[in-house]
Amino acid sequence: MIMDGNGRWAKRRRLPRIAGHRAGIRAVRQAVEACARLGVPYLTLYAFSAENWKRPHTEIKLLMDLLREYLKKEIAELNKQNIRLGVIGRISELPKPVQRDLEIALENTRQNTGLRLTLALNYGARAEMVDAVRALAEKLRGNGSLAIDEASLSQHLYTRELPDPDLLIRTSGEMRVSNFLLWQIAYAEIWVTETLWPDFTQNDLFQAIIDYQRRERRYGGLGLG
Repeated sequence: MIMDGNGRWAKRRRLPRIAGHRAGIRAVRQAVEACARLGVPYLTLYAFSAENWKRPHTEIKLLMDLLREYLKKEIAELNKQNIRLGVIGRISELPKPVQRDLEIALENTRQNTGLRLTLALNYGARAEMVDAVRALAEKLRGNGSLAIDEASLSQHLYTRELPDPDLLIRTSGEMRVSNFLLWQIAYAEIWVTETLWPDFTQNDLFQAIIDYQRRERRYGGLGLG
């Protein structure tokens, strides 16, 4: 999910941007709860992109504070719903307090076997591919016979423990993927809604899934009709 529109949601209500981000947290809770209840095995949320560092320092600090608040408050609920938390991105570049809270949340939910909730933090798909190529190049130095193919590259992505997405949901009506999982969404279905993220409800999620189920996925081949 590309959760877009928090700032516009706040602006339309003449509220500070942080109010939009706080409202967005409520939408996150609804989406996670619905996915867990439906038996969705994997959910990845684009929480903070590598490009988001370009925002004002005050907004970035508030976003990091919100993230820490979410992690501390939600651990009990994640465990109650048997949800395992994961994270992708250049995590070592996040503030140290955020890294510590992430480590605690990851460890406390590690044994859960239900929904795998992954937060993309300081994430950019191009950076992910650069890191994967660097890792492959490092291995090549020690093993010149290492195969370079789709499978080997996939095994060095941040998402190597996750399957490729079936469905990409984007809110706010923007028709772009914003450097999110570029390799992994090669054959994903894309569903875009004009709804701003804070207004995204479980009914919106259900509609996205219903629309997805009606589509025919051909993976470059011929359809059934």
